Amino acid sequence: MEKRFDEGFDNILTYHYDEEYIRGKQFRAQNLVQSLGRKRYSLNGKWHFAPDVFKSTVRTHWYEEVRNNRFGEPIPYDYDFEAWDTIDVPGVWNNQRAEYALYEGAGVYFRTFSGEELERAGFGMSEKTRIWLRLEGANYETRIWLNGQYLGRHLGGFTPFCVELSSLKKEENRLLILVDNTRKGEQVPSAHYDWFNYGGIFRDIYLFETPKTYLQDWMVQLSRTKEGEMEYQLRIASDSGDLRTRLNAKIEIAQLGVKEEIVCTRTEEEGAVCFAAEGSFAFRESNLRKWTPKHPICYPVQIQIPGEDLCTEMIGFRRIETRGQKIFLNGRELFLRGMCVHEDSERSQRALCEEEIREEFRQAKELGCNFLRLTHYPHSPMAAQIADEMGILLLEEIPVYWALEFANPQTFDDAQNQLEELIRRDRNRASVIIWSVGNENPDSEERFSFMRRLVEKARTLDPTRLIGASCLIDVERRAIRDRLMDVLDVVGINEYYGWYLKDFETLGEILENYATDKPLLITETGADAVCGYFSKEKAIYSEEYQAEVYERQFQTLLAFDFIRGVMPWVLYDYPSMRRMSALQKGYNLKGIIGKDRAYRKLAYHVVKRVYGQIEKKEGRL
Repeated sequence: MEKRFDEGFDNILTYHYDEEYIRGKQFRAQNLVQSLGRKRYSLNGKWHFAPDVFKSTVRTHWYEEVRNNRFGEPIPYDYDFEAWDTIDVPGVWNNQRAEYALYEGAGVYFRTFSGEELERAGFGMSEKTRIWLRLEGANYETRIWLNGQYLGRHLGGFTPFCVELSSLKKEENRLLILVDNTRKGEQVPSAHYDWFNYGGIFRDIYLFETPKTYLQDWMVQLSRTKEGEMEYQLRIASDSGDLRTRLNAKIEIAQLGVKEEIVCTRTEEEGAVCFAAEGSFAFRESNLRKWTPKHPICYPVQIQIPGEDLCTEMIGFRRIETRGQKIFLNGRELFLRGMCVHEDSERSQRALCEEEIREEFRQAKELGCNFLRLTHYPHSPMAAQIADEMGILLLEEIPVYWALEFANPQTFDDAQNQLEELIRRDRNRASVIIWSVGNENPDSEERFSFMRRLVEKARTLDPTRLIGASCLIDVERRAIRDRLMDVLDVVGINEYYGWYLKDFETLGEILENYATDKPLLITETGADAVCGYFSKEKAIYSEEYQAEVYERQFQTLLAFDFIRGVMPWVLYDYPSMRRMSALQKGYNLKGIIGKDRAYRKLAYHVVKRVYGQIEKKEGRL
């Protein structure tokens, strides 16, 4: 019987072209390799790029680069990587061509490099070494091919990931990266949020080299609970032929007289050979000059596997703890004079450069801040490194934001992996004092289980810092009511009395009813104002109205001793496509500085005056 031409076409919508890639390797926190202190080969610069609206890279196997049939004859094809336009990496695609401004979907990046280039850069390129590719941030799902071979994918738009490049060639290597920022309900964040959904490889991308047996990950921090002790975690990876059952490592901090021998024991993980150790060691704490915002002192810490690998990292040491409703830094009571800030600028959008981050921190310090909440997702790794240097305390968080699919195991796995990637990236940064596991989530059994497990994971990865989240207010009962409070170290609330809720007296009632023996942080408060819009009647959206809200907020909040930090929303105006009134025009206007990072609204001066008064009263750390 002759086969019909259209036979089977009724099933075309169920053709799961993507399954083999989704089932393939996923780059996860367990694969992350620390690159600080290692030689790098930057892949930043111009990359060939094209939108991939239909995901043809995977649907029709563009990565195979088939340009001839089996007889060697040329055939038509629908891509031309080297002929595509170029865009800047790091960078978001939204600001590089007008037609990409609002694009959401997949985009394909392509460039080449050679093994000879790596050799000239000082890479060993031998059987005794491994070459890794590391991306510090690409939004949201990223897939990678090298020389036509699919290496795997990563989920999460703001955290780093690594992949070993085992099929490098001496001559040309062809690197293809598919980045997809399509919003989906099962993702973290979900499909609805209050910031712009930028697409692309927006942070550094580079190659680095390790020995065959290498230091994969480490933490060295001052114990949060025990005087005269440091806590550590070490993880060493080796190749499958390593038959050792234990492996010795060393931690040395010469300026503190620390020389510790660490015995790491073997663990088998998915066919890989690993050696791990965690614990604490005593040292003479009187030798230590502790890190503070006023004196941000860091020490060179050397980690090594004798004869095999060695890394050095600059680490500051400080002790952060709570006692009842107070927060203490190095034994001294601490009030967090903060601001919230998004990773966004008119110049670079999400791909902030070092200069912009330093500008951000300088302006925060000029305002009187000792603290920033980096909302609502992990910011650039440069942020915490610069904060260590400049002396700014940080809250870092993952985008468990508003309503997620809390009952979905895939969603929890995504959130937990992002949390682990963030903590492994920044847990040696003295500036980071709080990990936040979420923001404004509806209280339910599924959500409480979801969040509680994240808290437990954070404590396992890092017992030296505080764990927090922005919890819920029960407006009807005039109380902060959230089961999550029971498992946190510090409780945060977002409240906009004077803006969304006009009954300002209710805020005082809510705070009067706070009976939890934990510090309370005001993780958001504020009001919108249009730059340059003044009104003697203090009309809504005027600078006078915003300033009046801040005056009343501080008057109310600072009357309660258990409030140990205020972080108004937000330092700068920033784009958000859910803010589309005639005044907002696609921007959240709650900044006390305009989107140009220069214009200071009246509320700025209120915050600066009050923070100066608090600093004078409590003293500067």
